[in-house]
Amino acid sequence: MEGPFWLTAIERANRLLAGLAAAILLGLVAIVFAGVVSRYLFARPILGLNEVVQLTAVALVMLGLPHCTAARGHVTVDVLDNAIGRLGRLAGDILSRIVSLLVLSALVRRAVAKALDAHEFGDVTNMLSLPLWPFYAAIAAGMGLSALVLAAQMIAIVKQGRAL
Repeated sequence: MEGPFWLTAIERANRLLAGLAAAILLGLVAIVFAGVVSRYLFARPILGLNEVVQLTAVALVMLGLPHCTAARGHVTVDVLDNAIGRLGRLAGDILSRIVSLLVLSALVRRAVAKALDAHEFGDVTNMLSLPLWPFYAAIAAGMGLSALVLAAQMIAIVKQGRAL
């Protein structure tokens, strides 16, 4: 049985961004390999390789963030779980998601503003003149979808009445 439309849309967007992150990772591996071969076998380093690696690493991490969030792959510490009991874990799960949602919301707003500013003013990298706005947009997309995943998890926690 398929879930509500909004949950299905979040899952599809999550898969799309995870697939994009995987493609970026493969491209990053290929370009770093080419850079190493070019530098050490032919003594011809690839101009601007560091710029490309730095920017694609940002996109890779941010686009992979929602998948990690959905899979609950982030580091958690359960030192007090036995001491606080079921209700304490439930409250902790809800509170941690509320705090995360607030922080991610603020960061998404800033990333969107930076993307719009970078697009408007034509901000580019120093060496290769790569436009910066797509990378700010990737940051906003990854964090925004992560926030939606956290909200969906929080709804599931409240509905089930137990920690995930």
